[in-house]
Amino acid sequence: MEHQQSSRPRLSPSGDTEDIVALLAPRLAHFAGVARTEHVTRAAQEMNVPQSTLSRALVRLEQDLGVDLFVRRGRTLALTVAGRTFLGSVERALAEVERAADEVRADADPATGKVAFGFLHTMGAETVPGLLHAFRADHPRVRFSLVQNYGEAMLERLRAGELDLCLTSPVPDAPDLVARRLDEQKLRLVVPADHSLAGRRRIRLAEAADEIFVTLEPGYGLRRITDALCKEAGFRPKVAFEGEEAETLRGLVAAGLGVALLPPPAVPRPGVVELTVTAPRAAREIGVAWLAGRTDTPPVAAFKRFLLSRRGSLLPS
Repeated sequence: MEHQQSSRPRLSPSGDTEDIVALLAPRLAHFAGVARTEHVTRAAQEMNVPQSTLSRALVRLEQDLGVDLFVRRGRTLALTVAGRTFLGSVERALAEVERAADEVRADADPATGKVAFGFLHTMGAETVPGLLHAFRADHPRVRFSLVQNYGEAMLERLRAGELDLCLTSPVPDAPDLVARRLDEQKLRLVVPADHSLAGRRRIRLAEAADEIFVTLEPGYGLRRITDALCKEAGFRPKVAFEGEEAETLRGLVAAGLGVALLPPPAVPRPGVVELTVTAPRAAREIGVAWLAGRTDTPPVAAFKRFLLSRRGSLLPS
C-alpha cells in the first residue's frame, strides 16, 4: 500500500479542535483494528468492512495527521514510533466512548435504568419517599438520581438536560416545557405558640397585615405565592428574615421571630400553631414538568405515567 500525494490540506496544529475531532473520529476504530492485527485483510474481516474502505481510511488518517503511522512490509504492517504513541491515546479514547455508551444504555434499560428527578425541598420528607416506594413496587430495580431545589433552579436544570422530570410549584407555563397539574396543597399561617393569634383556628390573612413575616428568598415559588396572597389581602408583608428552606422558617417562627405562610409539615413542630387561612384562598398547585420534544427512555416514561396517574392524590392525606 503506497502513499499517494494528495491535494487535501493537512490539519494545522493550531486548527479548531472540533474540526479535528470531526475529521479523525470515524477513522480511529479502523486504525486501532489494523494496529491490533498488523494486517489490513485480517482487520477488514474482523471488523466486517471492505478492505478497500479500511485502506483508504488509513491513508487519509496519515494524511490528515501529517505523519506515518505504519511501516508497510508487503501485506503486513508495523507501527511506527508515532503510530505507537497515537495508538495508546486512541485505545483510551475508544475505551472511554465504549464505557459512556454502556452507561447510557444501562440508564435507558426498562428494568434497571435511571431517572433524574427533581423536587421541592418541602416534598422531600414525606411526599417523594412515598412516591418512590409506591413506584418501585412494580419497578424494583429502576434507579434514581434525586435533586432537591427551588422551582426556578430545577427548571434551569431541566432545560440543561440534567433532569428528566421535576415536581414544582407554581406549575410552569413556558413554550419549551410541558407541565401538568397534579395536586393542590393548602398553606397555613404559622404563628408562635405564645402569639396572641395562637388561640384561633382560622384567620383571614388581612388580620396579619401588621405582623412581621419570615419567608423564603425572592425567586422561590412559595415566596411569590406569599407576596401575591398578601397583596390580594390588601397589604405588603414586612419581611424580617429570608431563608431557603421551609422547616427553617418554621423554626424561626417557633423562636418568636415572625409568622409565615407555609405548607403543612411532615410531622408536627412544637412551639408553633398553624392556622387555616379563610381568605383569600391560600393554596399552591403542585405539578410535574419536563422538556418539550424530548424522547423519554423507558424508565422515565414509566415514572412519568406513574406520576400522572397520581393526579389528585399526589400528596399525603
